[in-house]
Amino acid sequence: MKEIIRAIAFCLIILPGFGSTLNAQRIRTGADRMEVYLPLLSGKKVAVFANQTSIVGNAHLVDTLLSKGVQIVKIFAPEHGFRGTADAGEHIENMKDAKTGLPVISLYGSKRKPGAEELQDVDVLLFDIQDVGVRFYTFISSLQEFMEAALENKKPLMILDRPNPNGSYIDGPVLDRKFSSFVGMQPIPVVYGLTIGEYAMMLAGEKWLSEKANLQNSYNISTQPTRDTPFHIQVIKCAGYKHSSEYILPVKPSPNLPNQRSVLLYPSLCFFEGTVISLGRGTGKPFQVFGSPGLPDNLYSFTPVSVEGAKNPPLLNKECFGYDLSGESFNARKEIDGKLQLKWLLKAYDLYLDKEKFFLKPSKDNPKPEDYFFNKLAGNDVLMQQIKERKTEAEIRRSWEPALSNFKTIRSKYLLYGD
Repeated sequence: MKEIIRAIAFCLIILPGFGSTLNAQRIRTGADRMEVYLPLLSGKKVAVFANQTSIVGNAHLVDTLLSKGVQIVKIFAPEHGFRGTADAGEHIENMKDAKTGLPVISLYGSKRKPGAEELQDVDVLLFDIQDVGVRFYTFISSLQEFMEAALENKKPLMILDRPNPNGSYIDGPVLDRKFSSFVGMQPIPVVYGLTIGEYAMMLAGEKWLSEKANLQNSYNISTQPTRDTPFHIQVIKCAGYKHSSEYILPVKPSPNLPNQRSVLLYPSLCFFEGTVISLGRGTGKPFQVFGSPGLPDNLYSFTPVSVEGAKNPPLLNKECFGYDLSGESFNARKEIDGKLQLKWLLKAYDLYLDKEKFFLKPSKDNPKPEDYFFNKLAGNDVLMQQIKERKTEAEIRRSWEPALSNFKTIRSKYLLYGD
């Protein structure tokens, strides 16, 4: 059944002899495996969806492809921009890349997918972004809309897969579609345990794309493509990777995830984005500290300031009191222990005196539950209520079933790598 689904949804390239023996060797990303996909790009006009994480060795994918004679005609860029320096949520303008002279089209903000006019001079679309495996990290939303554009316009799309640094576990509430937004578009848990290539397969296989894209996703599909065999969507797999692999990102995936510790803590701490608590944006330790002027002043203190990637951080220039998770004695991977941690969120709420102001309120009059940013992050309005009712972490975790187990069953159909 799994193989049938894969054949219907995607055309996959697998190296001869790929298997468990490669898992002990160095992990190679899809982008690294140029011997597999370069022949398919030769003589084609290519558009690349990329950012600063799109690297091959020590060089950017775009620079490498140009040096290999690939004809790149344009670049599409996600949140934080092509060079990855913009603030979270910052509007990104179209521009020309200073190094290559190529036009860069922003797909974050008012325009989130390329139109037919932007694809008419393109033969092949290429997607290469390092994801972190968390539902509210917007690159999977960008992937979905890029896939839809490719299928709706019958343009081949090649996805260069990369390891998921949070891929070793699946946890958190499954999103209720009523709360769908760009920080969570599909009914998946906060931590979903898939690479971006596997997630693309799920989007296609579960028909979670636009109506027109769903109708097109079996058009000219081949499981053994050659240069003369057209395809719609193809995943170039990683080699030597499995979900339990500890993969250290070679480049920070966004301005406020500067190191592996922040990447591992991100799934558990990002809930604070919907509260009055600072996550350390505007400090040297984003997603490694949290605090607020409203927490006890005998705790660890820090003051957010304006910096590149956090020009106007929450609680700018205000002294915050809270907790520092950046110490050398704090082993983030061990502390996470294979599950989403709610203890820091529950602790902050418990200590915050003015609890009526703990969750950020929408600016609109008479807001609905789905208007609260915290609920968009949680994917429901249940978690906020559970916190207000002082439910224990164990009680909250039990409420995530059976949806979480059901998702794990769906996930199993699309795995390209072992757990």
